[in-house]
Amino acid sequence: MVAKKKALGRGLGALIDDAKYEKRPVEEAVSTSAIAEIDISKIETNPFQPRKEFDQEALQELAESIKELGIIQPITVKKVSEDKFQLISGERRFRASKIAGLKKIIAFVRDANDQGLLEMALVENIQREDLNSIEIAVTYQRLMDECQLTQEKLSERIGKKRATIANYLRLLKLPAEIQVGVRDKRISMGHAKALINIENPDAQLKVFYKIINEGLSVRGVEALVREIKFPVNKEKTKAAKFELPKQYLDIRDTLKKQLSTKVDLKRSENGKGSITIAFNSEDEFNRITEILLKGAK
Repeated sequence: MVAKKKALGRGLGALIDDAKYEKRPVEEAVSTSAIAEIDISKIETNPFQPRKEFDQEALQELAESIKELGIIQPITVKKVSEDKFQLISGERRFRASKIAGLKKIIAFVRDANDQGLLEMALVENIQREDLNSIEIAVTYQRLMDECQLTQEKLSERIGKKRATIANYLRLLKLPAEIQVGVRDKRISMGHAKALINIENPDAQLKVFYKIINEGLSVRGVEALVREIKFPVNKEKTKAAKFELPKQYLDIRDTLKKQLSTKVDLKRSENGKGSITIAFNSEDEFNRITEILLKGAK
């Protein structure tokens, strides 16, 4: 019986594809779905790669897997000259293969112009890489700016709801300090989405540091944002509650004396209001209602 291979580390399973690829000469592979085996030394990295930093520990883990299993999922390259290729997608696999000491690597060879190259690299990263929220937002923006895509077209291209794309793009309107905080996972995207609703950048930063220093939850931040956005309405409510005309205050005090209990009288600016009479027992209720009913006769 053949021993079962040990399970791969988290994320590596996504690289495994049971399909078998037929290797062909480079020139033939350009126009077919086949792959070619290319000297790693002839491949240059993609200048449009949105991810600039790679986790070295994760790359080493992937390199060990490649030593054991080989490259299961080919990288994708563009032929730029007779002995030179440019990476379109699969930079993690490419880097890990170099760490693993491979001299050759299997690759799909595509004919793509620079815009196509950029779009293919960015879309692949959005769909496969563990990008943080800011990297995703930057990638969406680059796709729109450099590939002339509207939010609607981008939504169709990557299979994401337009509202989702819009939410990510809004993160780029936050101050740089907050964007770095999201990137470094000091705050979550939920926190950031709440901060977007504050218009003043200084106020955004004040709440940002409050989140970090006090460990506020997303709901806590949302409540704080509401207080910042609607302070006038809150003050009006307080004013309406306490600033009663003198005649209302006199009536309230008279009722308190006559009924020998707490009476609360509220009135809004448009004249609407309420009178609340408190009682603490059934006997007290009967006593108060008897006084009121006598007065009504």
